[in-house]
Amino acid sequence: MSLIMKLPGIMDESRKSYEGIMAAEDSGRYILKELAGKSSETPERSSNILARGDNLSFMKFLMSDKGLDGKIKLIYIDPPFFTKTQYGSEIKLRSDKVQTIPVIKQKAYSDTWEQGMEDYLKMLAVRLMLMKDLLADDGSIFVHLDWHAVHYVKILMDEIFGEKNFINEIIWHYKSGGVSKRHFARKHDTLLFYSKTDKYYFVPRQEKSYNRGYKPYRFKGVREYRDELGWYTMVNRKDVWQLDMVGRTSAERTGYVTQKPETLIERILESCSEDGDLCADFFGGSGTMAAAADRMGRRWISCDIGKLAAISSHKRLIGAGAVYSLYDEACEKPAEEEKGSVEADISLKPDPISDKLLLKIELTGYRPHSLDLLPIDEKYFPVIKRIMAKDPLQLVAYWSVDCHFDGNINRPDAYFCKDSDGIKALYESIGSSFGPVLIKVVDIFGNVGILNAEI
Repeated sequence: MSLIMKLPGIMDESRKSYEGIMAAEDSGRYILKELAGKSSETPERSSNILARGDNLSFMKFLMSDKGLDGKIKLIYIDPPFFTKTQYGSEIKLRSDKVQTIPVIKQKAYSDTWEQGMEDYLKMLAVRLMLMKDLLADDGSIFVHLDWHAVHYVKILMDEIFGEKNFINEIIWHYKSGGVSKRHFARKHDTLLFYSKTDKYYFVPRQEKSYNRGYKPYRFKGVREYRDELGWYTMVNRKDVWQLDMVGRTSAERTGYVTQKPETLIERILESCSEDGDLCADFFGGSGTMAAAADRMGRRWISCDIGKLAAISSHKRLIGAGAVYSLYDEACEKPAEEEKGSVEADISLKPDPISDKLLLKIELTGYRPHSLDLLPIDEKYFPVIKRIMAKDPLQLVAYWSVDCHFDGNINRPDAYFCKDSDGIKALYESIGSSFGPVLIKVVDIFGNVGILNAEI
């Protein structure tokens, strides 16, 4: 049977799954782990959320525990594309203490599906149904795909959101990508733009439209402009967007394998949301939507199930000075035994130039709980062992210090992120009182190490 004949069955199974999720009394269980960018005692001060876990249970959590059904103005998702590919990224480490460190390839996520396209479409359909519930009546949704599956997902979107609520098919054209002698070079992605109702918010933005031959038309009543290329008029933005991908030397580059440029998300945000509106991305990846929304004054929610996505987003948002709550999916049994070990020298002494105390913390060591938990092939284990023995801080992506840990929620007073110059290992603070101190380390693979110290 052809796939087009199976679509009604796919939709029926997806609806049953959706109804089962909505009828279940137990919602997705998520725990507030950290308050980033602030030291307030009240988590409610920030509605921004970064979460790691299955977006299906997370969306149910947002409705049942947060009451956000019908509250989200804009949803952008960049789900797997059905490429049948195992995605990864490259880690390049430099150390004066460890010679000849090869490029380490780590696994990011799998875009493979046991039952092929049917399995993929069921995964996406049930999630789109929950997204519709979360979307406000004047809200809209963008689904970012490419040639592999967009034609089938368009049919799902017509069924779930309604054909009449289809607004645009947007083509993102870029220069990057491969070439072939067997077909035209594939140089675009497709974004499906739907609303929930006919009350959707949209403000058209303008762009340059160059005159033929870059010469002036001098039409009566038509205002023309000129730049270094030639003459142009301003017109409402078209549905083909020519934007560069994130370059290798771009300041916004995180190293996440399928990272999208902020300029792409900015176009969506500026036309389909206003200052203060709540926007969400449930396949958060490297956190591009969250970063762009935060910079543009929108509230945001971002979720992804992958460790690499979580570390990329968290590090990026910390660096941008964002304020948000970090949630993690609750496990059946605590994974404390799987946390890495952290070593630090901690001292608390009278400050020599004031009547206060001087707290010094120097991060001296870190090792993952187990090499078997790392998303890399065994051939890289020997070099990781050498790094752990001679220069363990090379494995640290970022670390934080909470000087007054309450035993429950981490409220860091300072973050230190690894950059091209390495990572700062010394923290100093002057105050009247300190303790207990929580030191949290996140390694380059997304694993966590904790050191809780009484001082």
